[in-house]
Amino acid sequence: MRTPISVGVLAVAASLSAGCEKPVDLARAVQVSDVTTGWLDSGLVDGQNKLVPSVTFKLKNVSDQQLHVLQINAVFNRVTEESEWSSQFVTVAGSDGLAPGATSQMLTINAPLGYTGTEARQQMLANSQFVDAKVQLFVKYGSVQWTRLGDYPIARNLIAK
Repeated sequence: MRTPISVGVLAVAASLSAGCEKPVDLARAVQVSDVTTGWLDSGLVDGQNKLVPSVTFKLKNVSDQQLHVLQINAVFNRVTEESEWSSQFVTVAGSDGLAPGATSQMLTINAPLGYTGTEARQQMLANSQFVDAKVQLFVKYGSVQWTRLGDYPIARNLIAK
């Protein structure tokens, strides 16, 4: 009978300690830097060349507090469509967090979906039917809602594995 009470006490203590931290305005607390984008050569899929949109960047904590469990969601869209084409979620900093003034390591997020074709990869990018893409980066800290950090066009260049 002690286990459920202990678990309950720990859960309440954790929620109270999280609630004691001052709120963070993520749009001001986190900066994106060193952004590069392109189309990753994702190898062969069913005998066809596959290209997926990719973004690489760093995040800097410009706030005065430790940001625990910092997460990023990259939402990829074709520029001709409003709806989400593909997305990928990554944890930037786990329970240790990202310290005030600290910058993350380089983060690379590749979309799971992309284009496949029989043409050479460089020819795929030059095809008149090729539709460009963009990526929107959203950040989340703890229980704070997702906050948009920025939109970035995916450059029409090939990134080798």
